[in-house]
Amino acid sequence: MLDKKILEKAFSTMATAKAMATLYEDNFKIVSKYVHATSRGHEAIQIAMAMQLLPQDYAFPYYRDDAMMLGIGMQPYDLMLQLMAKKDDPFSGGRTYYCHPSLNDADKPKIPHQSSATGMQAIPATGAAMGFWYKENIGIQETNQEKPFVVCSLGDASVTEGEIAEALQMAALKQLPILYLVQDNGWDISANAAETRAQNAFEYAKGFHGIEAISIDGANFTESYLAVQKVVKTIREERRPFLVHAKVPLLNHHTSGVRMEWYRDDLEEAQSRDPFPVLVQQLLEAGFTEEEIDAIENTAVAKVQADFDKAQLAEDPTPEDLFTHDFAPTPITEEVGERNPEREDKVVMVDCALFAVEELMKKHQECLLYGQDVGGRLGGVFREAATLAQKFGDERVFNTPIQEAFIVGSTVGMSAVGLKPIVEVQFADYIWPGLNQLFTEVSRSCYLSNGKWPVSMILRVPIGAYGSGGPYHSSSVESVLTNIRGIKIAYPSNGADLKGLLKSAYYDPNPVVILEHKGLYWSKVKGTDAARVNEPSEDYILPFGKANIVQEIWEQETDETITVITYGMGVHWALNASTTIKNQVEIIDLRTLCPLDEETIFKSVKKAKKCLVVTEEPTNNSFARSLAGLIQEKCFKYLDAPVMVIGSENMPAIPLNSTLEFTMIPNVDKVKVKIEELLKY
Repeated sequence: MLDKKILEKAFSTMATAKAMATLYEDNFKIVSKYVHATSRGHEAIQIAMAMQLLPQDYAFPYYRDDAMMLGIGMQPYDLMLQLMAKKDDPFSGGRTYYCHPSLNDADKPKIPHQSSATGMQAIPATGAAMGFWYKENIGIQETNQEKPFVVCSLGDASVTEGEIAEALQMAALKQLPILYLVQDNGWDISANAAETRAQNAFEYAKGFHGIEAISIDGANFTESYLAVQKVVKTIREERRPFLVHAKVPLLNHHTSGVRMEWYRDDLEEAQSRDPFPVLVQQLLEAGFTEEEIDAIENTAVAKVQADFDKAQLAEDPTPEDLFTHDFAPTPITEEVGERNPEREDKVVMVDCALFAVEELMKKHQECLLYGQDVGGRLGGVFREAATLAQKFGDERVFNTPIQEAFIVGSTVGMSAVGLKPIVEVQFADYIWPGLNQLFTEVSRSCYLSNGKWPVSMILRVPIGAYGSGGPYHSSSVESVLTNIRGIKIAYPSNGADLKGLLKSAYYDPNPVVILEHKGLYWSKVKGTDAARVNEPSEDYILPFGKANIVQEIWEQETDETITVITYGMGVHWALNASTTIKNQVEIIDLRTLCPLDEETIFKSVKKAKKCLVVTEEPTNNSFARSLAGLIQEKCFKYLDAPVMVIGSENMPAIPLNSTLEFTMIPNVDKVKVKIEELLKY
């Protein structure tokens, strides 16, 4: 028998959750403007879980977990502000759906930004647990008496997602302090478990050695509380992962927009498993009178009604509120340090990056590096992490499985627990499995949490064609990435810029993608010697959004002039293509694609009167074509010719054969022909 105070608190919370669901149905016309779901049927396990959580713990709920939110101390009014997308919605400021929480209150468990969590949250949650694992392994001390853990809440249908397997694999491999709480109500939306699942989550978890799983009746509060209490105690002490599979009924609609009566054939059976009367009976057995129980329920109903009335009167966001928290403010606004110190030898671009990461890791325990093959045995396929594992240990520099989604998305949790992960995707061609996490979790976290949870991470991506890499090692992907709002993107053309931008990215509280051209890493491509530099000083930092005029001209009265806007390998093509006409060709190296230095671009174009944008990507529907359109729009009255673009041929992939590769991508001669064509226009 549970303590009476535990039962009373649980029943009060459950009565509140039930009253909210009932009120939403009774006021459907008011509350159905925005989609919502409720916890009816799931309340017992959610409340049992919430009552175990401490302020140092991290929770990753899903969209049906409003009873869990009440259980950690949120008020109905708080949830209703989000229900009606009000300005003071404490989670998102009216930006995201009901029960998509993000919370960073000192007295409650921490909840990083939650997407419409249908499995995507498992990787960020596991990343947070890996952050605890990392801190404990390298000795970053926590002050809490009880060690923290992570709970990741999931619907059983979401466990079929491939990203769940990546999360469970890493939790089992590293023995992470995480509890996967799977609430199984037998349904997806209209598809049931028999149609869509070969096994339930409890059975599935058995395939991951090192994850202990249990299956319980999640509609029975006492059973749920005792089971979760035991699991949580074990995780806090033994630091290993668990999965709790809780069978529950779904007693309300999938969402307010998908009504259960449209497709459900099990409503009567589900109603027979309602956790509410089960808990009432447990209160009676514990000595509560019916009058006491009724009083608790009536108090909850009155509270819910009062909060609803108050929430309806709350202020809506203003149009100006749209434009806040897309990025957190960065402290890096000026170029500092020595860019070109006297050195005995120049350093190749890949080593400038290596030295930058080494300097950061020496200075900051919070800095770690992981990805495929970056560990001590190889140090990266480009030797970009060579010696780092030997110098800093296998806990700070380590290999991951082939899991691009985990590599990218785990940084959300890592950042949330106070770390600064530097991660790598081995080739740009392999970034695609990570795009869901980059778009849904990484890029939107700051904006949709109303500034509470910016994701501080660096994603390094070797990119571009070099040495017959073929269709799986040669792609350029910047047009896809620049269409993801909420990330910063660098594309340096030389070692000094790469080092300075890496340092800037480290101190930036926002997510940064650094695109590093493989053909510039060692300057083995003819005409790329300018990528080698005197390594900048340790304190050299280059802010984002500052283009570089690598070849400057004066405004001409008689000669035709042109400005070339480019980045990465394009800078070297342009420099070599203009060697005999340097006084006619200005070259702007963007250095960062987001933010974009529009001021420098427009000033140069207005001076030269003609503009060529050079890219390695195929040109149709590309970042370069978009940039050309922007220049045309902003500088039209200054132009003496249309803005032109040169890039790769518009074919599906870069072929392996060297003749076909050469035909596909730009080169010095092609750029020179285009420059001359534009000068003669």
